Amino acid sequence: MRYELTDLRLFQAIADAQGLSAGAAAVHITPSAASYRIKNLEQAMGTTLFVRTARGMELTPAGETLLSHVRELLLGVERMHGEVGRFSSGLKGHIRLLANSSSLNGFVIPSVSRFLNEHPDVNIDLEERASPAIVAAIAAQEADIGILAGDSAAADVRSTPYAVDELVIITPLTHQLAGKPEIQFVAALEFDFVSMNRTSSNFLFLREMSQRAGKSPNVRLHVPSFEGILTLVEAGVGIAMVPRTVATPAIREGRVASVRLAEPWALRQLHLIVRSEGRLPSFTTAFAEYLVNDPAVAATRHTVAAPLPG
Repeated sequence: MRYELTDLRLFQAIADAQGLSAGAAAVHITPSAASYRIKNLEQAMGTTLFVRTARGMELTPAGETLLSHVRELLLGVERMHGEVGRFSSGLKGHIRLLANSSSLNGFVIPSVSRFLNEHPDVNIDLEERASPAIVAAIAAQEADIGILAGDSAAADVRSTPYAVDELVIITPLTHQLAGKPEIQFVAALEFDFVSMNRTSSNFLFLREMSQRAGKSPNVRLHVPSFEGILTLVEAGVGIAMVPRTVATPAIREGRVASVRLAEPWALRQLHLIVRSEGRLPSFTTAFAEYLVNDPAVAATRHTVAAPLPG
């Protein structure tokens, strides 16, 4: 039974990508070499690990079992390199981070950019996902750190308070909601919306809260960024529900108006989560501490009900 760490990294990459070519590209080898290595790994394991389908590569039950062990093994190897790396100068490593749209755009990106500038030998894979999906992904070792809104209680993850943010309604300056101190969310649903794209956590949350109110939001346009939303609201295309941190610059500049939502769910506690079992590599631990201790982030944990600017 002979195989290398490269074979296991390739196996994990193909499983994550659900495709041979994409998995091969992730570990920088050709598809033909990848196919050879996977056949060798299956021979060494004595069982089929993938089923080739029209949709790509799907894991067999044996493959699912192996993937769980491979994730744990590679995490241990990464932790080993991280701890040994402390004896050389600087942090070195690769971190996988998942965040919901509110934390990503309001807090995470500024922190990440500063961290990367300070640690040039650390690389970060950053992906947006909806909050419920982040918990499952961290528990399954698909990522190292997750930042999400709402309840993060799960047996397989450990949670730390990260930041406090608030969802607000932004409107054109001349809109009939502009100037109101507070409204019920259902009142906002009487008007046209603009929103992030249909797969974004921001839109999924807007749709879920609308359904709980017995309505469906009339979204005139989906755009890929919050800046696009702010521009469309300023132009009078519709209103939007966005994180307060995202809207603050545009509110201060007098581009849009804002109004608070009366619903308790509008004020949201963001959490940082990691797996509850096993130790993180030193560079991942250092990054998690950097995120939590960022002064701009930490300040929100003490200013839950500060007034809106403007």
